[in-house]
Amino acid sequence: MSATILVVDDQPMFERLIRNMFRDQIEDGIYDFVFALNGKEALDALEQNNTIDMVLSDINMPQMDGLTFLGKVKDIRPGLKVVMVSAYGDMPNIRKAMNFGAYDFIPKPIEFEDLEATIQKTLKESAVLKQAEKARELAVENEQLQALDQLKSRFFTNISHEFRTPLTVISGMAEQILENEGQWPKNEGITIRRNSNILLDLVNQILDLRKLEAGKIEPKPVQSDIIAYLKYIADSFYYFAERKDIQFQFESDTEKLVLDFDPEKLLRIVSNLLSNAIKFTPEGGSIVLHVQSGPDSLAISVQDSGVGISPEDISSIFERYFQVLPSDKPAVGTEGTGIGLALAKQLTDLLDWEITVQSTPGQGSTFRLQLPRSNQASVVETGDITGSAIDHSSSPESAPPLAITAQEAAGDALPVLLIVEDNPDVTAYLRTCLEDQYRLMTATNGQEGIDMALESVPDIIISDVMMPEKDGFELCQTIKADERTSHIPIILLTAKAEDEARLTGLERGADAYLNKPFNKQELFLQLRNLLRIRQELQSRYSQPGATLPEQDERFNHEDQFVEKVRQAILDNIDDEYYGIQELCRDVAMSRSNLHLKLKSLTGRSTSHFIRAVRLSEAQKMLRTSDMTISEVAFAVGFNDPSYFSRTYREEFGQNPKSARE
Repeated sequence: MSATILVVDDQPMFERLIRNMFRDQIEDGIYDFVFALNGKEALDALEQNNTIDMVLSDINMPQMDGLTFLGKVKDIRPGLKVVMVSAYGDMPNIRKAMNFGAYDFIPKPIEFEDLEATIQKTLKESAVLKQAEKARELAVENEQLQALDQLKSRFFTNISHEFRTPLTVISGMAEQILENEGQWPKNEGITIRRNSNILLDLVNQILDLRKLEAGKIEPKPVQSDIIAYLKYIADSFYYFAERKDIQFQFESDTEKLVLDFDPEKLLRIVSNLLSNAIKFTPEGGSIVLHVQSGPDSLAISVQDSGVGISPEDISSIFERYFQVLPSDKPAVGTEGTGIGLALAKQLTDLLDWEITVQSTPGQGSTFRLQLPRSNQASVVETGDITGSAIDHSSSPESAPPLAITAQEAAGDALPVLLIVEDNPDVTAYLRTCLEDQYRLMTATNGQEGIDMALESVPDIIISDVMMPEKDGFELCQTIKADERTSHIPIILLTAKAEDEARLTGLERGADAYLNKPFNKQELFLQLRNLLRIRQELQSRYSQPGATLPEQDERFNHEDQFVEKVRQAILDNIDDEYYGIQELCRDVAMSRSNLHLKLKSLTGRSTSHFIRAVRLSEAQKMLRTSDMTISEVAFAVGFNDPSYFSRTYREEFGQNPKSARE
């Protein structure tokens, strides 16, 4: 492949000289020369020919001299090598040229060998730089491909999560119905239908996005009352907002407005914006669907008091596969598929509408849809649109409140199970599976689950992974790291089925990991196995004063805790006034937390545990010392020898005197 060299010199004879010098190389296709008589012509040549590999330029030329030309070359082609040509007596200009970035210089009169060697050296350096630039471009391209790969990977991970959650509800409830035919109320069938339609909607979103990219979707405008239609869409979301204790309002500055719009696509866009608002707004928040009419346009905005979007994410939220991830957490709520807002953006572009967003992290977001006003399409009654286009998967008729509560009549004998799950349908299904076997508590996000666990210390926890505020991994790590709750078994129940997520959960301390949709019998088995481990703990610590069985890595943390509590009692063994309050102070735990933890580990209340340690120490003294029974009683904190004897008999099944026989 020949090298292209631009020669710039105001002497026409210089062209003949170069062609004569390199006649053989030109004929062999090694060099291809382009000639210009001044800097201006040379710049034009550079603009017209981007294959030029190097420049050979005189310094002293009319119109634009070589130094000026050199400066402009560095602006438009920074990596292009320029060799300056000048007489020996023009050394100051040569120095200036070198300071301006010239690669080399050739003195006149030109010697062929010197010129050819300089050209070869310059072309070789240019080739190295081109290879480096190409490598850099390939690296950038590779980085971009990797980023796209990660986006796609996250998309497929999240779409699987979106599918698995409703599938869990559908398959679980179908199994329950088959097992208990004729005993299921209408609500459960409605829940199945709603989750089936959620799956269908997800599939339709993916297909619609593909059709849009292929140009296979066309606008289908009608002329109708858009206010009535928007009210109809809003009605579909009151129930979902209510379930999260979110205040949802519809506001409009006009009661009726007839104009052209595409109902199916407007439904898709507004439903997506409202769904996202509900998803990313915490309990107790607010959402407003606001309509404002103008002389030439209509503005539809969805404003929420949710988590907001960081400034660096604003420009990317309408890109396919993109999910907003708050800076301090790996996820907020279910991450979603990353196609909803991309679909909304492409639909608005198709319709010549405009969609924008304003957001403040921690305060909420406002998505604004701008529609031009026109009245040219065929007139259609609003009832005809809503009867065919509205999405029944979220209509009020198909989604009445599920009034399912935990059964309290079973009494305190049932173990306490905390369900941490942000999807109400999954929570409802778990309730139907477990309410006869456990006393149930529920939390709707990771932070709420952590707070409830620290306050109530349940016997076992079932937690989703992808949740608002704190995810299941953070919940698991926090619970297991806290001395008050480290003993609680945790089952992570999630749609993130890949090995990496499962290993992450187990590394954070999860005791079991089930994928959605899960098998109900497998869940029951896991729960029974984990509760059996709790029974092993109680058996292990049933005798507070006895030496623990052989070391078991599963129980290291709890061994240390029990030993710390036991040692605090032993350090004050002769203090008859040392009781629950003092022990709580020494182990830095609240009265309720200490009681619940000791009850779970040992089967004993705090006061009973203190007494058992005292009696165990007394038994040792009776066997190894000459102290009287009364002296032993006083030594272990009993001020009434007869009460000591009675409690000793209750604990060991024999009188203190028998310890010496």
